[in-house]
Amino acid sequence: MTARMLRPDDDPIRPAPVDAVEIILDGEAMTGVQGQTIAGIVLASGRLAWRRTSVGGRPRGLFCGIGVCFDCLVIVNGERDVRACQRRAVDGDAVASQYDRLPEANA
Repeated sequence: MTARMLRPDDDPIRPAPVDAVEIILDGEAMTGVQGQTIAGIVLASGRLAWRRTSVGGRPRGLFCGIGVCFDCLVIVNGERDVRACQRRAVDGDAVASQYDRLPEANA
């Protein structure tokens, strides 16, 4: 077998160009690429937290990244309890932080 020169444009495994996706998180525009999750776009923008805990108001963002911990919950286009690590971003998605107070205990 002999080596041969392959031009980059003729390489069949060369990645195809990707389309840009823009989402709005709490009024801030963020740009990613098609196929990327909402959490991926938010993290790539430099923001590490987008939710607060019900107890103590501690910042939360991506923890497990596989949809198990529910730490990355957001509201997407009005739909609550969406795991940002599991939802692929769609161009124009309106994403909002989610914060729920604990219900009052009745004794």
